[in-house]
Amino acid sequence: MPILSPSLTPTDTDSQKGLTTAEARQHLADNGPNILETVRLESWTVLLLRQFKSLLVGVLAVAAGLSFVMGDLGDGYAILAVLAINTGIGFVLEWKARQSMQALSQLDTAQARVMRDGQVQEISSEAVTLGDLLLVEAGDLVVADAELIEIHQLEVDESTLTGESLPVRKSIEPTTSDAPLGDQFNRLFKGTAVTAGTGRAIVTAVGQKTELGKISQLVGQAKPGKTPLEEKLNGLSKILIGVTLVLSALFVVLGLFRGDPTVLLIKTAIALAIAAIPEGMAVVATIALAYGMMRLARHKVLVKRLSAVSTLGETNIIFTDKTGTLTENRIEVFSLQLPGEASDKYIEVKTAIQPPSLAIVRGDKALPATASFDRIVQIGVLCNNAEAVPEGDVYRELGDPIEVALLKLAISTGQQPEKLRAKFPRLAEQAFNADTRQMATLHQSGSGYLVAIKGALAALILQCPALTPEQRTHQQQRAEAMAENGLRTLAFAYRTLTERPDDTTFAYGELTFAGLIGFLDPPRLAIIPAMKACHKAGIRVVMVTGDHPATALTIAHQVQLVEPEDTLAMTGNQLRPVDQLTPAEREQLLQCRVFARFSPAQKLALIDFYQKQNNVVGMIGDGVNDAPALKKADIGIAMGLHGTQVAAEAADLVLKDDSFASVVRAIRQGRVIFENIHKFVVFLLSCNLSEIFVVVLAGLIGLGNPLLPLQILFINIVTDVFPALALGVGRENGVLMQRPPRTPNSPLLSRSDWRRVVFYAAVITTAVLGLYAYARWQWGYTAAQGSTLAFYSLCWTQLLHVFNMYSGKRTSLFNNEITQNRYVWLALLLSVGLLLLTYYVPFLRMVLSLQPIEGKALLLLIGSGIFPVIVVRISRQLRAIWQA
Repeated sequence: MPILSPSLTPTDTDSQKGLTTAEARQHLADNGPNILETVRLESWTVLLLRQFKSLLVGVLAVAAGLSFVMGDLGDGYAILAVLAINTGIGFVLEWKARQSMQALSQLDTAQARVMRDGQVQEISSEAVTLGDLLLVEAGDLVVADAELIEIHQLEVDESTLTGESLPVRKSIEPTTSDAPLGDQFNRLFKGTAVTAGTGRAIVTAVGQKTELGKISQLVGQAKPGKTPLEEKLNGLSKILIGVTLVLSALFVVLGLFRGDPTVLLIKTAIALAIAAIPEGMAVVATIALAYGMMRLARHKVLVKRLSAVSTLGETNIIFTDKTGTLTENRIEVFSLQLPGEASDKYIEVKTAIQPPSLAIVRGDKALPATASFDRIVQIGVLCNNAEAVPEGDVYRELGDPIEVALLKLAISTGQQPEKLRAKFPRLAEQAFNADTRQMATLHQSGSGYLVAIKGALAALILQCPALTPEQRTHQQQRAEAMAENGLRTLAFAYRTLTERPDDTTFAYGELTFAGLIGFLDPPRLAIIPAMKACHKAGIRVVMVTGDHPATALTIAHQVQLVEPEDTLAMTGNQLRPVDQLTPAEREQLLQCRVFARFSPAQKLALIDFYQKQNNVVGMIGDGVNDAPALKKADIGIAMGLHGTQVAAEAADLVLKDDSFASVVRAIRQGRVIFENIHKFVVFLLSCNLSEIFVVVLAGLIGLGNPLLPLQILFINIVTDVFPALALGVGRENGVLMQRPPRTPNSPLLSRSDWRRVVFYAAVITTAVLGLYAYARWQWGYTAAQGSTLAFYSLCWTQLLHVFNMYSGKRTSLFNNEITQNRYVWLALLLSVGLLLLTYYVPFLRMVLSLQPIEGKALLLLIGSGIFPVIVVRISRQLRAIWQA
């Protein structure tokens, strides 16, 4: 019989006839349609403008403007070309990611059945309004929040909201208003799915006022900040801008004291600005990120925001949901306890149906061959309304997830449920209800009858008089142990009869106890290597779920997220405002690895707390309840295969294969990208600083300006860019995932990095300026001839400087990650080819103001390029010897 609510309905709705058409129309006008505010995807203009949000881009734009004002059209157009290339690459890639997100399915589309004017009507979910009498049954998607007034074996899958794997059995008993969503058994929530039974409920909230709507509002409030890479590049840009302004001002002031022409000084200042700003850095950084983005796409990882790729490399905390992320999001039989006092009657199993196999994980391996095991499996199939129908190489599963798990248990042992049911035809059924807490079925068994029963242990054990007090105690202790480990337990019993009982009372009488079965959403054991890789890489993985603490801790142990002796699991009601925490509570919060019964708002607070402790936080999730946290985190990672659209829209990355291992691959790629960016930034800055040294020192010693602005620009966007680009797409050196991530607040370049940059620049300057001075003073070269020699010398030394970018002090000069990078060799060939074109193509020679080079100068030119490589190698060897 259906269970009727003894309480008053939440509105003045007639509990039998529902609203009238007029009342529904008025409520709809008062409360608005039952729709969520859709997440607006960024327009193409926003995506385009974002590509210009960089200090370096701003400086380049100013330099282009000054070039046009000074009449240097070639310089201006060249700088604009650099800006266009960078903007175009970033815009196209992010636009493609946006288009991919538009292809994801909609969550908020469904039909609903309501009672209006005493008649059942099927209407659009948008037309459901406050006070409607909502009718739900198995297979329905709940379209609004509602309070139940009548139920009939109603179960609802609320995993998208709470993270709890098992369907929730609903009741009409009132719950407290402050109870977690997972414990509000008398309510239905928008976006959840009915898995069994039927029910009638009065709609209490629609649209944005539903729990789903509140979560979508949290998503809007959770504003992501700049990525660590953006912060570091901006910090570096400020340093470069400061250096540029100081050097330019110093050069102009000294020139004015010397009486140099003002126009020439301004042009030289522009040349210094162009030399100080690595124009190619923005382009190379964009291409490096894009290359990493494409690599990740091959591993089923969709990157929505280009700059987010590198954030993975600095992530040191990963918050992960449980259901569907660390688990399979399906129910399976985990353990069986058969009658007896000995512990060897307990086994843990792993079922598989393609092909059928039953693995004994723990316990007596001989138990599956016993009659008692066959009996409990038999009861599980007979007292069952689910279906597992073979369709080719797969099974089509219909019904309650727990009952489906029982069928899979039978199939895994080689039995066929349909044949078993044919052997024991069902004659009658008594459905589960809250009073008896059991389900019973009556079957023909040869010339006799069989009663199969499953339900709560406390209910069944009272009907099993053959059990001794010790046996009852043992079964109760085992059931409690299963529950403490996060398992949902069912007890099984049976009895045989020679005469057919009454169809309404056959379940009552003396029973024979058959045992206990524990069910669990199985962990994704394949993620254990990925979990170990995270630990090895210095990344803490933390579970945050809406599920029960015991279940969460069990899964955490099984996937090796925590150590076996770790039993700490905090719940949401233990989380107090951060400003009220004691130092000991703060430390406990930072050390805890399992957080359970956490609401979406509490997840946000937890992430904010960790971010304020100077952590780069990643968040993995798939449900609606994860969406705000995904957006708040520094890097949000959504499951794309079985996750919700809301989660995918809020995330920065979407895993198309729902694999935690893909997260590790993405982190590895993020670290590779950051390492590559670090290398080419050192390369570009040392090259650009050498250009500044050459220009400034030549002016100070009275040799004039050896480099023209257009020549500097050519070096920066052609000969420098290709080797830097080769560094930007290099592969892992094998040690990146064996060390902790970089400190989040550390700059892109450390003090030792800056010392290296200055040293490299000084060595290159010595080679170039030495050649230039020798040619002017000893050979009597003109300023134009000396400028040509300085231009080619600087190009050549900077090209070979790429071989100084290898890691390690004792690494071989001829066998390292640079010499093994085929893109480096291609970049050198391309750059040398371009240099030859500038010499042999008259138009290019004219534009760059180049003169013919004599043979004797060519030999010195080649030597000037090799000189820095030799000096740097010697210095590294000496430093290694000194430190040893």
